[in-house]
Amino acid sequence: MSSSAIPHHLFPSFSSNSSLYQRSRLQLSSASSSPISALNFRSLSLSSTNKNFTTLVTYSSLNGSESITNNEEIPIEKRFPAFPTVMDINQIRDILPHRFPFLLVDRVIEYNPGVSAVAIKNVTINDNFFPGHFPERPIMPGVLMVEAMAQVGGLVMLQPEVGGSRDNFVFAGIDKVRFRKPVIAGDTLVMRMTLVKLQKRFGIAKMEGKAYVGGDLVCEGEFLMATGSE
Repeated sequence: MSSSAIPHHLFPSFSSNSSLYQRSRLQLSSASSSPISALNFRSLSLSSTNKNFTTLVTYSSLNGSESITNNEEIPIEKRFPAFPTVMDINQIRDILPHRFPFLLVDRVIEYNPGVSAVAIKNVTINDNFFPGHFPERPIMPGVLMVEAMAQVGGLVMLQPEVGGSRDNFVFAGIDKVRFRKPVIAGDTLVMRMTLVKLQKRFGIAKMEGKAYVGGDLVCEGEFLMATGSE
């Protein structure tokens, strides 16, 4: 940011010809070439004590931290935090009846029982479906993405307050399913399932599901779950 880019209204008490105004602009120009990026400029204010005016320039990083760290100085393996663990695989196994090779949820990262859940599936080349789908181009089958999302829906619904039972829980139907992008080995599938409507009398739940990889939507649809008591 050059000194000419600083609006004149930031100096309401001085004309553009005043010596203090020119010195202030010079200070800002020098600061913009310092290690503190011009993008981190937050505010400039003028204060007075008796008849002597002092220019006060305040810099702050965009995230409010006192120091500015260059991402290039941080090793790439330390830049990205891990997903939180709200429910680990053992807790998931306590709720879902699925087992290898058809348990397609690895971790729950957000959980509101009877309302919604966000979970992940780590897609690896060791998944048993890749040798056949496809040998030369490992793509996760769309039907398994839908199944994984349905299992996340099961984590939402198989709760006492909802009245679900793991012994009588079935995937009843899908609608408006769309596959936006392929999911390949090495991806992390992030799935959100949200309860839209629950008819307890009939044991039917309607849910909305979306799945993402790297923030990009890869699959979405509407799901019907049938629940019942033992």
